[in-house]
Amino acid sequence: MIDINKIRNDFPILNTKVYGRQLVYLDNGATSQKPLQVISSVAEFYSTINSNIHRGVHYLSSKATEEYEKSREKVKTFINAKSSAEVIFTKGTTDSINLVAFSFGEKFISEGDEILVCETEHHSNIVPWQMLCERKRAKLIKIPVDNNTEIIMEEYEKLLSSKTKLVAVAQVSNAFGTIHSTEKIIEKAHKFGAKVLIDGAQSIQHFSTDVQKLDCDFYVFSGHKIYAETGIGVLFGKGELLSQMPPYQGGGDMINSVSFEKTEYAELPLKFEAGTSNYVGAYSLLKAIEYLENIGLKEIAEYETELKNYAFEKLSTIPGLEIIGNPKNNSGVISFTLKDIHFYDAGMILDKMGIAVRTGTHCAEPAMKRFNILGTIRVSFSFYNTKEEIDILYNGLLKVKQMFE
Repeated sequence: MIDINKIRNDFPILNTKVYGRQLVYLDNGATSQKPLQVISSVAEFYSTINSNIHRGVHYLSSKATEEYEKSREKVKTFINAKSSAEVIFTKGTTDSINLVAFSFGEKFISEGDEILVCETEHHSNIVPWQMLCERKRAKLIKIPVDNNTEIIMEEYEKLLSSKTKLVAVAQVSNAFGTIHSTEKIIEKAHKFGAKVLIDGAQSIQHFSTDVQKLDCDFYVFSGHKIYAETGIGVLFGKGELLSQMPPYQGGGDMINSVSFEKTEYAELPLKFEAGTSNYVGAYSLLKAIEYLENIGLKEIAEYETELKNYAFEKLSTIPGLEIIGNPKNNSGVISFTLKDIHFYDAGMILDKMGIAVRTGTHCAEPAMKRFNILGTIRVSFSFYNTKEEIDILYNGLLKVKQMFE
């Protein structure tokens, strides 16, 4: 059972006053706040062992390298990859997807091939594939969703063919919080020989992930969504695929030897980690995962589900408030509109009450067009949120309505 008071004490930013009001932070889908255990560990790293990794033989470099590789091993265990060589450190989810779009695309995508992407995806899981398709003269095809924001599996199956080379889908929609049936999506794609990339940016922090059980070919996520620093992310890829893919970038640390005649690339995972990696960010990710494991992912999932259900019941009683979508499975997000009130106006008024929510298209314009709306108000939860904060949001929305009436 979660000790909410103890947890909230770990997050100093939650004590912030906004316009004289206590901060209510409900924008966790955009980024999570950081616990003291992560903040202090970063300061300690810089104060005691900071040095560039892999290249040095001196003490500090050896210690920094040790912690960096320990971080990789922790991620490997956390997502249950077969090998730590399948864990590539990147700048974040977007960087990971671009890496796959370039490297997988160079090796495996040809003119006339097809890439399937869900129509409610974040732009970072659309634009890199568009760029790849333009470069290779391939075709990008959208997978439709129903009015509950769920993928229409019958339509998805119709789109699959021998031309399908890749399917890219978020495990959890950032715009609506929909948990997609990724195991089914992967299974059906594999029957046609297609590979599957799962965007875990909105799921990795909410429930446990097992890439071997999923049988996904690629899995990507960002550190800043899972209570670590910004500028660090992860690409998991099956070893046999990564080994065949060319490097995404060239530079130091991703080579065995260099001459003007020929360069020999390093083995996995360093082949995809050109230049000075964000080794401190990787260390913060290690500490963030340890923090979550100490609380328990099962306990986190149960508590966040309780919060989300409570919020759904409360918000559903507000006249003129329409929640977009009602999927069977939802994680951590409620996205809604207020009749005759622009989402930006509502968001600005809520901000004056100390309530932080996200407003707009959430980098998912095609998703908004699918539901004939310009944007939504999105509230997204973490295990440090409380029912009392949801009550404050509820009362804040009532005040917004009163102001416009």
